[in-house]
Amino acid sequence: MKEKFYLLVVVIFMLVLGNPLNAFAYGWGYKKSHDHQAPEFGVYGQMMDHYNAIYLDQSGDKVVYLTFDNGYEQGYTADVLNVLKKLQVQATFFVTGHYAKSEPDLLKRMVEEGHVIGNHSYHHPDFTKMTKDEIKKELDSLESIVAENTSQKETVYLRPPRGTFNKQTIEWAEELGYVHVFWSLAFKDWEVKNQKGEQYAFEQITSQIHPGAIILLHTVSEDNAKALEKVIVHLQEEGYEFKNLDDLMMKQLLPKSFIY
Repeated sequence: MKEKFYLLVVVIFMLVLGNPLNAFAYGWGYKKSHDHQAPEFGVYGQMMDHYNAIYLDQSGDKVVYLTFDNGYEQGYTADVLNVLKKLQVQATFFVTGHYAKSEPDLLKRMVEEGHVIGNHSYHHPDFTKMTKDEIKKELDSLESIVAENTSQKETVYLRPPRGTFNKQTIEWAEELGYVHVFWSLAFKDWEVKNQKGEQYAFEQITSQIHPGAIILLHTVSEDNAKALEKVIVHLQEEGYEFKNLDDLMMKQLLPKSFIY
């Protein structure tokens, strides 16, 4: 009798509030591993694989992917772009509405120099507290600014604000034509008043590096801007190749016989 009662309560709860599993908010995370091996992603990885999201190149190839989050400009993006241009490395820049609106020249330069602009939303909200229409408006608004100021007319790659998501937001984004992009290497680099020096940034990246790494960096970091050239050169000397997310998408979607 008690079991039937509890089952009835659960059914009513789901009917009134929707599936409670969709209401939970998850923050992207993983268990770091050592010896230059990929982290353990657990159920998060399984969920992302189901929705063709990107968080790691699982081929085992010695390649890495640079991604930058741009919430606002701190004066270092041009330095980052200079390094990437000098070393002929492509990256993906996930921008917000504030950044896109205030820095149209930098947006244009990103695209002109072969980089991809990703969608980090217009206002940087928590998607798990929003409806599908509200999320769409956030993404459309950002995409419009990018299209107005560059030759890139669509933003395919999406990095949810704060890395927050749930099953519902992942599904909605896929329905809207977006590919979620998370990361497998990151460190606390966004506090502009707590920078620890370029050597710290260099060590954080090189100590965590692994084949297939998607690296998350923030362009507000002075340390990152100063360390970037040294990082890229070092990883290339270690046998790593820098590729862009389009290459990874092709790997994930096409059979290996089409690629190799």
